[in-house]
Amino acid sequence: MDSRLFIIAAITIGYFALMSYITYRVRRHANSSEGMTAGGRNYPAYLIGALLLSEFIGSSVSIGTAQMGFKLGISAAWNLVALSIGFLLLALVLVKKFKESGQSTISGILAQAYGEPIRYAASILTIVALSIVAVALYAGGGAVLAAVLHINKTVAILLVGGITVVYVSLGGMRSVVYTNFAHSVMKYIGMILALAYALQATGGVHVLQAQLPTTMFNWVEVGWGQIFAWMIGGIGSIFATQYVIQALVSTDNPAVAKRACFYVSSLMIPFGLMAALVGMCSAVLYPGVKSIDAFPVLIAHMPAFSASIMVVGLAGALLGGIAATTLASATLAMKDFYDPMFNKEKNDRKSVRFIRIAIAVAGLLPLVLALSADKLLMIAFLGKALRATLAVLILMAFYAPKFGTPRGAFVGVILSVIATIGWFLAGNPYGVDSSYLALAAPLLTMGISHLFKSPAAELAEVRSTIAN
Repeated sequence: MDSRLFIIAAITIGYFALMSYITYRVRRHANSSEGMTAGGRNYPAYLIGALLLSEFIGSSVSIGTAQMGFKLGISAAWNLVALSIGFLLLALVLVKKFKESGQSTISGILAQAYGEPIRYAASILTIVALSIVAVALYAGGGAVLAAVLHINKTVAILLVGGITVVYVSLGGMRSVVYTNFAHSVMKYIGMILALAYALQATGGVHVLQAQLPTTMFNWVEVGWGQIFAWMIGGIGSIFATQYVIQALVSTDNPAVAKRACFYVSSLMIPFGLMAALVGMCSAVLYPGVKSIDAFPVLIAHMPAFSASIMVVGLAGALLGGIAATTLASATLAMKDFYDPMFNKEKNDRKSVRFIRIAIAVAGLLPLVLALSADKLLMIAFLGKALRATLAVLILMAFYAPKFGTPRGAFVGVILSVIATIGWFLAGNPYGVDSSYLALAAPLLTMGISHLFKSPAAELAEVRSTIAN
């Protein structure tokens, strides 16, 4: 092993040894189902903000944005702009509503408004969407570790999956909150170091302007259709992501939750610009590589210490993102399926055992698809697009509760899953992104159901409103 690889491996192992120690120390909070899924309450805004940031700047978004920057230029940053706007709107529109609902799951919120059938449909849609996100996270993290540590990509992906399942099943939500704070700091510092190295190696922005096509400096080169699709997918995913709700309801009050969202929003856009610029620098430095390798190849050429920080940050954000998606999926599976159907006596020991098994299943199944995934940003945004359907229904539940019907909500979810995934697999025909279908499905079904709503149903709604 050469000295550079030894330094990177030593720092990476040391960092994750520290994360393992943190997980070990907080394991007492994971002895109950509530401890596993919430980890206690009253987290400060900066911890929740870091948790959310780590999950939304994971390896798929970082490498995917650099990949898009390698091909199209600075306009790739729009996908992070969309996320920034999403967190800003979340703070202004939904945080207080989430806290007032008394629910900690998306399915629970929708069930309050539209009945039990929507609970199951929403839960399944969320689990599918989070699994798709996990595929992109695994593929991105495996690409980085394989390139930097000189190991097989399949081995790297399997290694990441195994480590993630172990530490989430041991520490639960509290370990995810604390470790993701460290991951966010390392990831942001690593991105700064990566951009500094990339600009130094290329000779600066003026050299990029001289050597790259002028279209790569066009802020809307990616196209308004794609930009609006990113807006739908990004904002929709933030409004209706299970681990976002879990994190926000774990705060002491809405003001703290709002501050956490503002922190994340302010940090998203600079990160997106840096990632896009890194991809553009790679297009000059390594024009012959595959676009998916734009970021990993750059890291492989960075000095040992700064490369170590970047590897730790990427791997940490990957583990944090996978941890959040697996814990969220396991929480939904427990609350919406296992406990109501197989644990009606509410035996907490059974719930804890189930959630640990569910974490293992949700963490390991996406590995199969991750081994052959290469269009990271598209895959990541398919997972986000699916949640746009739930975002529409959540907004209706809070702000237009009399619009549509429970059946319309249920059919909208089913239609969205079929149409959005089918359209994506067909290659987004006619240049129409699948996120538009995710947005249109609930609007269509709720609109039709509202038009044909029976007088009896309207009278029941009036009585329910008076009763409440």
